[in-house]
Amino acid sequence: MEYRKRSSTCGALRKADTGAAVVLNGWVHRRRDHGGISFVNLRDRYGITQVVVDADADETLRKTADELKFEYCVSVVGRVRARPDSMVNKDMDTGEIEVVADSIQILSRCETLPFMIDEESDAKEELRLKYRYLDLRSFGMQRRLALRHEVALAVREHLAGQGFYEIETPTFIKSTPEGARDYLVPSRLYPGKFYALPQSPQLYKQILMVSGMDKYFQIARCYRDEDARGDRQPEFTQIDIEMSFVKRDDILELVEGMMGYVFKKTLGVELPARFRRLGFDEAIDLYGTDKPDLRFAMEMQDLGELALRTSFQAFKDALAEGEARRVAAAAKGVTQEGGAVKALVVSGKADYSRKQIEELEAAAKIYRAKGMAWMKVSPAAEAGGAPRLEGGASKFFAGLEAELVAALGAKAGDLILMVADARKRVACQSLGAVRSKLGKDLGLYDPSRHPEASAKRFEFAWIVDFPMFEWNEDEATWDTAHHMFTMPQERYHPTLESDPGSVKGDLYDLVMNGFELASGSIRIHDPELQKRIFTIVGFSEEEGQKKFGFLTEAFKYGPPPHGGIAPGLDRLVMLMAGETSIKEVIAFPKNSFAVSPMDDCPSEVDQHQLDELHLRVTYPEAGK
Repeated sequence: MEYRKRSSTCGALRKADTGAAVVLNGWVHRRRDHGGISFVNLRDRYGITQVVVDADADETLRKTADELKFEYCVSVVGRVRARPDSMVNKDMDTGEIEVVADSIQILSRCETLPFMIDEESDAKEELRLKYRYLDLRSFGMQRRLALRHEVALAVREHLAGQGFYEIETPTFIKSTPEGARDYLVPSRLYPGKFYALPQSPQLYKQILMVSGMDKYFQIARCYRDEDARGDRQPEFTQIDIEMSFVKRDDILELVEGMMGYVFKKTLGVELPARFRRLGFDEAIDLYGTDKPDLRFAMEMQDLGELALRTSFQAFKDALAEGEARRVAAAAKGVTQEGGAVKALVVSGKADYSRKQIEELEAAAKIYRAKGMAWMKVSPAAEAGGAPRLEGGASKFFAGLEAELVAALGAKAGDLILMVADARKRVACQSLGAVRSKLGKDLGLYDPSRHPEASAKRFEFAWIVDFPMFEWNEDEATWDTAHHMFTMPQERYHPTLESDPGSVKGDLYDLVMNGFELASGSIRIHDPELQKRIFTIVGFSEEEGQKKFGFLTEAFKYGPPPHGGIAPGLDRLVMLMAGETSIKEVIAFPKNSFAVSPMDDCPSEVDQHQLDELHLRVTYPEAGK
């Protein structure tokens, strides 16, 4: 088909172009008739231009205009005309002009749409994913993918300016244990052997450091075969970074600079030069999570000492059981925390109903809390008398009201929530989940409800000093909290084997608005230290050689001290775009069951293909 190529996009024309002859190519976004005059809103990814077919146009042109329907792809030849001042559309970038059509050529027709294409689609997610090519025509999706492009470009600009090389690592690699299941690729040439798709380029980027490529980055595709949950995707993208001859602060400062450059370049937002730093234990203690949302305060407080002086037996029992567990673990050489009673003050919410409080308690129970106690500071205290507690657990604090209110900084009209558990981590995480729910329910980071929130649109923090090991009670063994190549902080090297529970790793996470954006560490480069870590987690030297032999072999040849980090590109762009799902910033995502409704993958393959790969498919028995 011969057609006229566009001379301008649908978002470019302005009043200064009045009188110019133009050719526009695009899709029919809207069409309407007014007294013999046809108006067509023509759309491409750059914007919308109003095309007019005047009443005195020739019959062929008017007939073609009458044929047009939603999403017909057309080519328009015409002339730019300024709109009268009274008809300027201030909501359109091209609202001062229109194009008077001389001819319209239909390039292709469109069947009845499964949903309307607009700024944002209100269709259900499954329908949007099935017809993703239509969903991608919406300005919302195009704007978010444009932001993703701009963010990736800004990352490349900044890191290249800092002397980094962008180096690709293999997509077909050796299967190694990295936390999740690998996606496996069978080899046709070597029956019974498999490649794995990388969960991350971890081992390869470390080998690049051995190779002397001291500043590496890659916008890397990663793959994890995980059970369907939340907003996970089986394939995702991370900004993979590794550096030699660095310590933790060097990497933190690099990422702070990179984020500052990206946000300024793409959103025009100035970030602080340095982000807040929180120790892991402090983050858990104050917010109940290692990825706290710091756009609002509402910090948790410790009520342990005061709880022992109350008549609340449930609190006392939790603390006593926790202390017994701590002492028993210490006798075995295992460092464990005891119990805790944590409290949260919800300002001005003494009017919360019992139903609302029960909804908060349900959030706490998801994280294994046995229950949640509550009480209210009576507004009657405003008269200047002693604070008065009422409702819930208030009777157990008789005689301690003034001390409790002062300790928590509570005031009349506040709601006090409390969780106790024999495991401090459970108490903290449970009440932390309540804090997160309150932040969402009360819109504490919504500028329309809380004007002060506008100054905290993007709130970053570093979480540092993570535990190196976690005790696996089911297996009665130690597991590494992140991965086995993390450097334990040097002060703990002498006590690695004797007290693994106290060891802090040289680990760091970057969090923003309640999401983990990046995780990294300084790596082990000493083969002997690596063997010690393998031993602590029950990984034999033979098994280590089998799984990671190519890395440990490389470390025999002068490896440099090195470390790295990997911000998630999908999640970063999601938060920058103000979205809550990474599907909104990925062109062709899978649904929550790791299925693509558009092309119906995963799908079966021909028996011939299986035979070539020496594979046989078996199916689980019904009901199993």
